[in-house]
Amino acid sequence: MSLLVAPLMVLWPAAAVATLADGRRRPVGWAAAGVLAAAVALLAALAVRVATGGPVEVVAGGWPADVGIRLRADALGALLALVSAAVVLAALVHGVVSRRSTRLFPALMLFLTVGLSGLFLTGDVFSFYVFFELAMISAYALAASGREGRMVGSALIFAVVNLLGSFLFLIATAALYRATGTLEMLAVADRARTVDPNTAVVIAVLYFVAFGVKLGLFPFHFWLPSVYASAPPAVAAVLAGALANIGAYGLLRFQAGLLPRELALGAGVVVGIGTVSIIYGAVQAIGRRDPREVLAYSAIGHAGYVLVALGLGGRVALSAAALFTVVNALGKALLFLAVDLRGPLVGAAFVVGAFSVAGVPPSAGFFGKASLFDAGVQASSAPTVLLLFVGGALTFVYLFQIYQHIYWRPPQDHHRAPRGARMVVAVLAVLVLAVGLWPEPLLALSDQAGDAVARTVP
Repeated sequence: MSLLVAPLMVLWPAAAVATLADGRRRPVGWAAAGVLAAAVALLAALAVRVATGGPVEVVAGGWPADVGIRLRADALGALLALVSAAVVLAALVHGVVSRRSTRLFPALMLFLTVGLSGLFLTGDVFSFYVFFELAMISAYALAASGREGRMVGSALIFAVVNLLGSFLFLIATAALYRATGTLEMLAVADRARTVDPNTAVVIAVLYFVAFGVKLGLFPFHFWLPSVYASAPPAVAAVLAGALANIGAYGLLRFQAGLLPRELALGAGVVVGIGTVSIIYGAVQAIGRRDPREVLAYSAIGHAGYVLVALGLGGRVALSAAALFTVVNALGKALLFLAVDLRGPLVGAAFVVGAFSVAGVPPSAGFFGKASLFDAGVQASSAPTVLLLFVGGALTFVYLFQIYQHIYWRPPQDHHRAPRGARMVVAVLAVLVLAVGLWPEPLLALSDQAGDAVARTVP
């Protein structure tokens, strides 16, 4: 079995079987976690294979390439598939050990990982849409899995708004097929330069809005704070640390990879929206008192960094966007899993996550911000460099406010967080530190990811 197909073949049957089991029973949750851990190991092996040997490709069933389902892993897809699956694994274990698992929680986590892995590892737009919908349906169900009315209401808004984004994506894809005669990504990148410019601009705008909604960019963000703040910690961590990667990946793959001419035309607007998103998210986060709302607005602000890098363009900026997406996913997942827990170990882990999100060494986030700084210098963009400093300072302010509010005050009750949940947070913090202390593999893979996107530019 191909290493490219293996993670999907492991996850898909296990997700179907898990649907029939009672996910509230710990053995079911641990079995799902075991399967997901095996998939993470396979995705790690795939990432190593791509890093050392270049992209891997296979057409399902041996069909001709323009007929069969094409799976293709380059550095960008392999990297985001691995990180997203690792975040889902941490959230699944956190949910199991915290005894917050619902009946379908393990199955939905597995289906979500199937969708995420598939969309990051596909080579054609239609298969991307199929896996994309599988991931989103799982996310809707997870967001509505709580018993509180507020959570159900927020999940309904989440579903309605994101279905609108999916509708726009489908319209753009139909127009793209009409204009290019293919949905195979490499062929689309080659033929897009012959498309009528006005048609191509409309397609690019539709894709931008669709992925902007998924990523929670300003001004498409209004659904995000209530959903992130009301979801259980494990679900919020998955939404912020794994599902948001769809938006970042889509902007990189579709805007920079398939429609670079149209992206260059709107680069100023893209950088402007990214800048507003960074400042708006940080200012709103400083003005909030609920730690979950602070982290939700922080997610809006940090989505803007990807957009700024996208607008700068060029291989260095695209590599920076890929690297920032990865380290931001790890940092945000860590903070959402830690914010409801108490104790000195969790407090230390929260500090690691805060340093990473703010871009303070020796955490992984430092290299994400440093790469963006390098992209700004390469583009001779002084406003971008200034924006990075201001955004980092504001991030540090609101995360310090959370730390001071939660961990400097005596506990309000004697409830002690489960040891297993605290250990999950500690392990994630160690991973963030380890990536910061040994960043070379991630830097090399993100460089290749930038190349993979830039290489498709005609």
